[in-house]
Amino acid sequence: MNTFDKHDLSGFVGKHLVYTYDNGWEYEIYVKNENTLDYRIHSGLVGNRWVKDQQAYIVRVGESIYKISWTEPTGTDVSLIVNLGDSLFHGTIFFPRWVMNNPEKTVCFQNDHIPLMNSYRDAGPAYPTEVIDEFATITFVRDCGANNESVIACAASELPKNFPDNLK
Repeated sequence: MNTFDKHDLSGFVGKHLVYTYDNGWEYEIYVKNENTLDYRIHSGLVGNRWVKDQQAYIVRVGESIYKISWTEPTGTDVSLIVNLGDSLFHGTIFFPRWVMNNPEKTVCFQNDHIPLMNSYRDAGPAYPTEVIDEFATITFVRDCGANNESVIACAASELPKNFPDNLK
């Protein structure tokens, strides 16, 4: 028997989080609403990539535990577990081979290049898929309310040097 309402996303929608994977990659997400997120990649294979209005499946799987899953126009599949109570993330990213071979092609504001990302995806190769399966530590959390377009509005390279400390 659940002790929480699995349909209640009110404790997650509007959250802005920065997290660092155990491999050192730093990412950031903003849960814009019940089925949309914005994200920005600070470092790693595709550092400085950023996306707005990514459609996602967002569900609650525990008292303060959520799962987010989506497929990007690049063909990359992502599944995240966010444990707010323990400041813990677990991410699984399924990169198609073309992204592994040429990650720089995805480093942009994706929204301005969706037809190009689709063409890269369609040209492939898709396989063998590279699976990145890592834990991460949540290093920053704040509530920004739903549908706030100002939370993620530029590339990571355009942020102040003291980000996210300048937000506290």
